[in-house]
Order: sequence, then structure tokens, then C-alpha cells
Amino acid sequence: MAESRGGKEDRRLKDSFQRLWEKGSNFVEPRQFQAALSSSQLKVKAKTLNVAGLQLADLVAHPSRNEILREHGLLAEALAPFAQQIVGILSRKYDRREEEVFGKKLL
Repeated sequence: MAESRGGKEDRRLKDSFQRLWEKGSNFVEPRQFQAALSSSQLKVKAKTLNVAGLQLADLVAHPSRNEILREHGLLAEALAPFAQQIVGILSRKYDRREEEVFGKKLL
């Protein structure tokens, strides 16, 4: 499930989700997505519905976004203590090979 951003953006996100379900990615086979996801169709809900799971996702996504912006010199301010804790937990989850980190993207 994702939070709605608008007609065109929602359509692009749904299309990307469908493509991952059907074709996978350069690093993950489609069967892995199909085994992990409950549906081949992404559900998009309005922010005004205040879906608890989406609110929780925001608590994780915002610190992650700010960490990546800081790494690329696009955010000068320091992360708040709670954000630092979230980033610390997430950093242990990234796929690493020696010094290279996979899965973090600046979009």
C-alpha cells in the first residue's frame, strides 16, 4: 500500500510495482517479489484516510531520505536523535559488499 501523490504519480508508481511483480529487477527475481507481496496490484490510499501502516512507514522513510540527502550534500542540518536511531537500524539492513552499499538511491 502506498500514499496517493496525485493521478500521474500514482499511475507511474502502480506501473512500476506491476513491472517488479512481473519481471523482477536486475537484482531480484520476480518469484521473490511474488512470494513476499500479497498482491500483484498496488493499493493507493489518500493521506486523509490516516492509515496507521502508512503513518508508520513515514516515520521510517523521512529519516532515511534525510540521511541520503546529507550524504549527497543536499541537506546541511543534522539528523534529530530519533532519526539517528532509525538510520542506525536501517544501516544494518543494507546489502553490503566490502565498502560498497546497495539499496540506497537518490531519486
